[in-house]
Amino acid sequence: MSLTRRQTATALLALPLGPGLALSATPALAHGGGGGGGRPRPRTIHIAGDSTAAVKHADAAPETGWGMALPFFLTGRLQVANHAVNGRSSKSFLDEGRLTALLAGVRPGDLVLVQFGHNDQKTEDPARGTDPYTTYQEYLRQYVKGARARRARPVLVTSVERRRFTADGTARPSLGEYPAAMRALAAEEGVPLVDVQALSLARWQELGPDGTEACFLWLDPGESPNHPDGARDNTHFRPAGAIEVARLTARALLGEEVLAPRDLRRLDDRVPTEWITWPGQV
Repeated sequence: MSLTRRQTATALLALPLGPGLALSATPALAHGGGGGGGRPRPRTIHIAGDSTAAVKHADAAPETGWGMALPFFLTGRLQVANHAVNGRSSKSFLDEGRLTALLAGVRPGDLVLVQFGHNDQKTEDPARGTDPYTTYQEYLRQYVKGARARRARPVLVTSVERRRFTADGTARPSLGEYPAAMRALAAEEGVPLVDVQALSLARWQELGPDGTEACFLWLDPGESPNHPDGARDNTHFRPAGAIEVARLTARALLGEEVLAPRDLRRLDDRVPTEWITWPGQV
């Protein structure tokens, strides 16, 4: 795909999704916030997750976590505390004390979104790897219990899919049994499930191998000073991809009745990729 074609695809991706993908699954959230005057304090959406959701800094641009785009779809009734960190799993995030730090800022009525799976797959790494139906679920339960202990609402969010296609152009799953294990745990614990894995897989199928290049960190040599040799990253996003996943998530949160219509905005509006900014950007 040439740069001109990729730019055209990026512009098209900023448009809203078709009605067929509107409310078919579940949600998650990101970086930024808002509040309002004398009204009751906004609720906070706390995100525990990995690099696909995390805030990226200027030296990583144009890499963008979907959590950075989610505030574009939220009203001032909600603010977001994005605790997601590159490379973390359900185990390492907790073992490093990051869940304790997150929960310290949780207040009654808040939401705690939990999205792990990518790095839990790295079972060769004892600091991060988990087994889907044993240790993975055991760690996730601690996030659920921690949120409930603070009278907040936990929400389990399956990991967003990577860009993977078969030879005939079929989008294929890459996350093993982790999404199914999270779905089972959500049912067992009575926790809302945001099935971003299923939603994103369907969206990548709709866009196809060429169309998804504009979503992921595919860069030509010289296109970005932070990536002088270019990039072919099928896991992390450019702004257009982060906006795609954030829109899916916001719509799903509404569909699962985790959020109400008054909590959301722009679900059917174009969101310019230029709205994305990176901390530290001059």
